[in-house]
Amino acid sequence: MQEEKVRARKKRIKRGLILLFWLGIWQLAALLIGNSLLAAGPFETVKALIREAAVLSFWQTIGITLMKFLAGFLLALFLGILLGAFSYRLPFVEELLAPLMLLVKAVPVASFVVILLIWWGAGRLSMAITFLVALPIIYVNVREGLGSTDKKLLEMAEVFRLPFGSRFFYIYRPALQPFLEGTLETALSMGIKAGVAAEIIGIPKFSIGEELYLSKIYLDTAGVFAWTFVVIILSYLLEKAVLLLWKNFCMWNPRIGAPAQEGEQRTRSGADTLVLENICKSYREKEVLRHVDMELKQDGIYCLMAPSGTGKTTLLHILAGLEKADEGQVFAGGEAESTENNPRVSMVFQEDRLFQNISALQNVELICAIPERAKLLLEQLLPGEDLLKPVKNLSGGMRRRVCIARALAAGSDVLLLDEPFSGLDEYSRNRAIEVILQHKGSRLLLAVTHEKEDAMKLGGEILQL
Repeated sequence: MQEEKVRARKKRIKRGLILLFWLGIWQLAALLIGNSLLAAGPFETVKALIREAAVLSFWQTIGITLMKFLAGFLLALFLGILLGAFSYRLPFVEELLAPLMLLVKAVPVASFVVILLIWWGAGRLSMAITFLVALPIIYVNVREGLGSTDKKLLEMAEVFRLPFGSRFFYIYRPALQPFLEGTLETALSMGIKAGVAAEIIGIPKFSIGEELYLSKIYLDTAGVFAWTFVVIILSYLLEKAVLLLWKNFCMWNPRIGAPAQEGEQRTRSGADTLVLENICKSYREKEVLRHVDMELKQDGIYCLMAPSGTGKTTLLHILAGLEKADEGQVFAGGEAESTENNPRVSMVFQEDRLFQNISALQNVELICAIPERAKLLLEQLLPGEDLLKPVKNLSGGMRRRVCIARALAAGSDVLLLDEPFSGLDEYSRNRAIEVILQHKGSRLLLAVTHEKEDAMKLGGEILQL
């Protein structure tokens, strides 16, 4: 800790010395030119800044200009996120907006300024220009950020019926974070510069652009430098404030209400079996599942064993609703599956599909309406001190046990376990099996495993594809 403080202090000193060096170069250049109308030095600039700051209109100008810049930027941020989300969900919207965004980026700022002066006058000019400059930058990065969303996490959220709030904070927000972190700074900086340039042309009252224009008219070079310095400081402070708010927002991990649970199992029209009839599935020309027929009892335990590549995971995905069979259907209670009678599924995927930046306990609580149940299950599988650690800091075996606890904690009719014990040592494997059998309840359990010993310990009927 002490070493970090020393390094930070040295870094600040280094930056200060660099700043002094360039201020010295600036002052030396002003002295060599020897004409304050051509080049005012830093001392003259500071004097001009103090002179301006002593007048009330200086602060009015800064306040009014600041509000206009913020209004334009916030409007661009809101619409950029909204339109980016719509274009992510609806490809037609992206195609529809593409010419408009291209036009906004291609048209010179000066052209927009002239058009807006004709339409609106100078009053709202800087706000409109800030908006037009920032909007396409934010829109494009939001669209790309959402396009990079982890599809496997979205599938997990679908299986566990996570509400939109959980999906936004723990799936979409992490995808947007690296794209928006730099984008917000760039969009705000470019928007402010373009807004000031527009004010110099439009010359609205109480604007920095007006002050720069007047300084030019009166050949007040020091005044030009002083107001330019004000723009730099405003831009810097706004960027830091926006980035600080964004980073704090990204660190906020609220607990969203988990899906309501009606016990571990609900009644599905009195059904006591789940029937798979003539299930076929192919990818391109490769047949993965061919005429699969199964009848699974509601409270039964089944272990699916077959060589790799024979469609075990695909079959589980069909049961979870993540994929559709090319042929065949699933029946519950002797009737074709319907939206009202769909069995609720919880699942351990082949991959962990956990939220890496929050704790093991939070991962389970997000899908469990009863926090005490989430903690109870995790305490049976993980050491107590690991419950509150971010998942990314846990070992592979620990993350696997978190996945098992999550599947057990969810209210469901069917437990699907896809190689749930991979990466576990013998003790952890045996303990996980004990916990699964203890908390399975009356749910149907279908596990994919390559180990016959695990199937025997689960006490399940072995199925082959």
